[in-house]
Amino acid sequence: MASSSPDSPCSCDCFVSVPPASAIPAVIFAKNSDRPRDEVQEVVFVPAGTHTPGSRLQCTYIEVEQVSKTHAVILSRPSWLWGAEMGANEHGVCIGNEAVWTKEPVGEGEALLGMDLLRLALERSSSAQEALHVITRLLERYGQGGSCLEDPASFSYHSTFLLADRTEAWVLETAGRLWA
Repeated sequence: MASSSPDSPCSCDCFVSVPPASAIPAVIFAKNSDRPRDEVQEVVFVPAGTHTPGSRLQCTYIEVEQVSKTHAVILSRPSWLWGAEMGANEHGVCIGNEAVWTKEPVGEGEALLGMDLLRLALERSSSAQEALHVITRLLERYGQGGSCLEDPASFSYHSTFLLADRTEAWVLETAGRLWA
């Protein structure tokens, strides 16, 4: 059964500061991880790519349509899944993902994980605002769901995203296929 709230405290946090709020003339983006302590976390580089029209892309649980061109990304991700907890792309777009619990039921079926949505947005966008639109379109079409742990015990949650680029930052809250 999918969990609607954590059994123990979880504290996955993101923050961003954009000029002129930063003490330096740069964007500062950070995220910590509250994944299980024995879960392998990889930092990986995925080069930009060109893909065959009509091809499909296998994410953690489901396939989606692949786009013709993807951007290079650096990701921090649990080794067992396709998506990522945080990352940045060649255009300076940074995204962090956090679990969020709401009164909205968590879907038990397989769909895109919030971490899959994060990677898809980084691979397909050149600005934070474009990344937000990528996530919301995919969320409306495929929804989010599936276990967020490699462990056989199901553990599912909704996602919050912090998206930033060199000029702006966005917070995107989601619950099921809903977003704000």
